[in-house]
Amino acid sequence: MTNLEKYKKIFAQTLEISEEQLTGLTYQSIPAWDSVGHMMLTSSLEHAFDIIFDTDDIIDFNSFEKGIEILKKYGVQLN
Repeated sequence: MTNLEKYKKIFAQTLEISEEQLTGLTYQSIPAWDSVGHMMLTSSLEHAFDIIFDTDDIIDFNSFEKGIEILKKYGVQLN
């Protein structure tokens, strides 16, 4: 499984949506991505990719696409 596939799977499972719904998804655009869902998502990603997000990155993580940018900052290759 590639890192991108892992990222999509974590996102979809945590927010209980299909992977087809991920593109363009933004924070609070669905009920599951509220503040609690956001913390669950960031925690799951930290665990899966063995990283620890800075507080600013947690705050800036406001879309599916932005998450990819942030993970790249931590050296996670998402190709």
